[in-house]
Amino acid sequence: MTATILFVDDEPDLEALILQKFRRQIRDGQLALIFARDGLEALESLEQNPHVDMVVSDINMPRMDGLSLLAKLQEAEEKKSTIIVSAYGDMSNIRTAMNRGAFDFLTKPIDFADLEATIEKTIRHVEMLREVRRRQMEAERAHASLSRFFSPEIARRLAANADGDGIEVQWRDVATLFTDITGFTSLVETAPPQTLGELLNEYVGGMTEIVFAHEGTVAKIIGDAIQVLFNAPGDQPDYATRAVACAHALDAWAEDFSARWKARGVSFGATRIGAHAGPALVGNFGGNRFFDYTAYGDTINTAARLEAANKHLGTRICVSASVANGAENFHGRPVGDLMLRGRSEPLRAFEPLPLARFEAPATAQYAEAFAKMEAGDAAAMPAFAALVGMHADDPLAGFHLKRLLNGAKGTRMQLE
Repeated sequence: MTATILFVDDEPDLEALILQKFRRQIRDGQLALIFARDGLEALESLEQNPHVDMVVSDINMPRMDGLSLLAKLQEAEEKKSTIIVSAYGDMSNIRTAMNRGAFDFLTKPIDFADLEATIEKTIRHVEMLREVRRRQMEAERAHASLSRFFSPEIARRLAANADGDGIEVQWRDVATLFTDITGFTSLVETAPPQTLGELLNEYVGGMTEIVFAHEGTVAKIIGDAIQVLFNAPGDQPDYATRAVACAHALDAWAEDFSARWKARGVSFGATRIGAHAGPALVGNFGGNRFFDYTAYGDTINTAARLEAANKHLGTRICVSASVANGAENFHGRPVGDLMLRGRSEPLRAFEPLPLARFEAPATAQYAEAFAKMEAGDAAAMPAFAALVGMHADDPLAGFHLKRLLNGAKGTRMQLE
């Protein structure tokens, strides 16, 4: 690398003397030297030669002195490392120069061995700063590029750690959400390609923005289905609370999205959401050539089963007890004890409710009917019948009434 140095001094013999003293470095391509006779000429030279690495400047010069030049250099977007050289070696000038950002200060008459050593030290400093800036710019570019494809937390870690530190496979306690759309396969088969492309891109884009707003990690997007993780890769002690809040926000956005497209003549199904919390194997499972940050294990499978359970229950959101119990100020109602495929024990599930609906009289009425059903009380059937009579738009209450009418008892249920 050739370092370019701008010398600023009005002494007529200095240029020849400097060129003579540094002739070897100039010949070997280590240094390139530029000269100016005062501060104004130096600023003009810097405009023409922005690649200058450092400035060596006298103080006492016509038109613009060295200390004024130093102040101007510090105002520039790219500050130049500057060595002040002057016969005025008093503490006042030294203090002023240092306060204005001088890298070093030498006195006249010039000790060329000292000057050479100071220049070498300054060049090393300049190279170090450039390397830091280069790495910072690379990290910023990498983060900007990765943020187009990955969750912000994953993008940040990937940009900061090129070797993948922080995303290695490990067991973590997580909360995971699965979302899916009812009737999406039929929509794919009937909608024009351009309509389907616009619709799905808007849907996935809007859903992922909500996930990112809750600082969740999008682990997978497969068609219309989205898998979300909380407490991975970074620590989020409130991961269950985040999962519930995110589920509510996703549900509200998806309902509005469906209504907007229905007004355009496109029948877009409801979004179903399932959530579970527990240990999972989380990390990059993409091997050496691909990046696939995702999670595996019973916790993940259970969340997927809860999403599918909504189809039978008539609900849009179904979460496990581990999520409901872990979330702060959880508002919801019990669904029952689900016997999910792949599990030998029943899982208590809940339907999260917005606060206004949770505080409505119908929720208390449902809780009373559910308690009777859980206790095996024959009064559960008329209690649910009364609830459905007043709230025919409550599919979960209708689901339980149908079960009871078909002879089922208690809250344990096998879902196909």
